[in-house]
Amino acid sequence: MSKIEIDAVTAEFFGAFDNRGGRPAEVARIRRLVLPSGVIVMTGPEFTVYTVDEFIEPRRQLLSDGRLVEFSEWETSEHTEIVGDIASRVSEYRKSGIMNGEPFEGGGTKTLQFVRTPDGWRIAALAWFDGP
Repeated sequence: MSKIEIDAVTAEFFGAFDNRGGRPAEVARIRRLVLPSGVIVMTGPEFTVYTVDEFIEPRRQLLSDGRLVEFSEWETSEHTEIVGDIASRVSEYRKSGIMNGEPFEGGGTKTLQFVRTPDGWRIAALAWFDGP
């Protein structure tokens, strides 16, 4: 059951950025998926450490102001290890959209650390890098 629940949290995280078909991205749901004091790290091109709110706000703006449309990202492969109430997942992912009128595609790697809380599995930490 834990793997199924972790799969669902991961899919919901990736889906939070989807604004295809003119629907609004639901990045605010990340506050429910990531622990309030969770750490989010981008390793490049510029190393950046975010709080949950610092991560959400610029993405909310980008996905709602018309600069980035028809955007989605999705997991293409994963490896998850679960030990008791902790889990670690490495995800390869792809993404596509239209940024400032120009179509683009890309991908990268995310690593997610999960903990089982009284409310179910939540992300405690996330780090990622985009591929070249």
